[in-house]
Amino acid sequence: MKPKKKILIVDDNEAHRMMLKANLSKEGYDLYEAGDGLSAVQAVRDGFFDLILMDIKMPKQSGIDALKEIKEISPGIPVLLITAYAELDTAIEAVKLGAKDYIQKPIDIEKLKVTIANLLELNTLKKENELLKERLGRTFSTSKIIGNSPKMQELYHNVAMIAPTDATVLIQGESGTGKELIADLIHENSTRANNPFIKVNCTALPDTLLESELFGYERGAFTGAYQRKQGRFELADSGSLFLDEIGDMNPAVQAKLLRVLQEQKFERLGGSKTITVDVRIIAATNKNLEEEIKADNFREDLFYRLNVVPIVVPPLRERKEDILLLAEYFLEYYAQKNHRPVKGILPRTLDLLMRYDWPGNVRELENALERAVIIARTEQLTPADLPLNIQALADDLKTSRFHRDVMPGRTLKEVERDLIIKTLEQTGGNRTNTAKLLGITRKTLQNKLKEYQIE
Repeated sequence: MKPKKKILIVDDNEAHRMMLKANLSKEGYDLYEAGDGLSAVQAVRDGFFDLILMDIKMPKQSGIDALKEIKEISPGIPVLLITAYAELDTAIEAVKLGAKDYIQKPIDIEKLKVTIANLLELNTLKKENELLKERLGRTFSTSKIIGNSPKMQELYHNVAMIAPTDATVLIQGESGTGKELIADLIHENSTRANNPFIKVNCTALPDTLLESELFGYERGAFTGAYQRKQGRFELADSGSLFLDEIGDMNPAVQAKLLRVLQEQKFERLGGSKTITVDVRIIAATNKNLEEEIKADNFREDLFYRLNVVPIVVPPLRERKEDILLLAEYFLEYYAQKNHRPVKGILPRTLDLLMRYDWPGNVRELENALERAVIIARTEQLTPADLPLNIQALADDLKTSRFHRDVMPGRTLKEVERDLIIKTLEQTGGNRTNTAKLLGITRKTLQNKLKEYQIE
């Protein structure tokens, strides 16, 4: 039986504490109370909690000051703040200081229960990853990759399991999803991290050169071979070899690669000496290799050798929760790189970024943000700064909304309800981002959700 989650309720209003305790006790939590920020800080010093639910405005010590101390004592505890509308700016600032989220008064109990459950689930996943990293005996770093969506959390978890092994890995995903970054992540968190990591793009080299690049050649093996050359397999000995876009590899090289995977042995072109290496293969492709097998473009036996541990990188349209995070990162990076005074993104611009499907994935988003930063005429990115194909989406939306929503027989409330639902779908249910895109406060959105009975 799993132990109950321990939650500390911090509020100077005893009646409010009792109300929260009565409602949350039905969810099976182990509940504790504190009447002010000082008591909350002391409680954290004395014991462990899975989550803290804390009011912002309290005597002796405010929730903000208590948050700062709690984060110094136990940085991993998720803190959910309770705020009045007048304190909304303070709550947003608190999130920047480390609070996980905030909820406004009057409290919607059902929303509070869902928010708490989500925060506890996310924190549990992070703890499992930390325990896994500890068990693996090394720190698992994802510093090069941006994304906190559930799909990315699952990806990190899978990579953490795979990285310290010597298993061959096949990374699949659309172009622009960041397959090479995942390969980097696997190698950097492996036992081979301090050994060579050699990369080969199978589409960048002609078929006649790919074999010699991979396996090397002896002097005189072909016209122009004036001296012996080591191949990428030899250079990667004791480390890892990344074969990008392996679905484009020609059949002759596929056959030779299969032997290396089976025996870790090969001969240089024009040579007879068998060379033994210890190399881990990490391959990547944007093609469906099973379809390529049916079309006789890829060897089935090689596929099974490569597909020991498959990793699928999700396309950006399936993790839209990460779009705002990625956009802010690229904005800051390219503003600094190009010495541009761009500091933010207008809500209507964010709306277009969220609505666009990004067929080119993260790479396309990065290119769009770099372009926007360079040509921006104000400190906030406007729709006019985006590429024309994304700007066109705004006109398409206006036209489609006119025909679909603004038509005889539909009330204003029906149109408003549909807009809220569609925006929630865009943000993956994130109410803070939804309110931001709609240009309303979170409290207004909360009231609308209740009014229209939107779950």
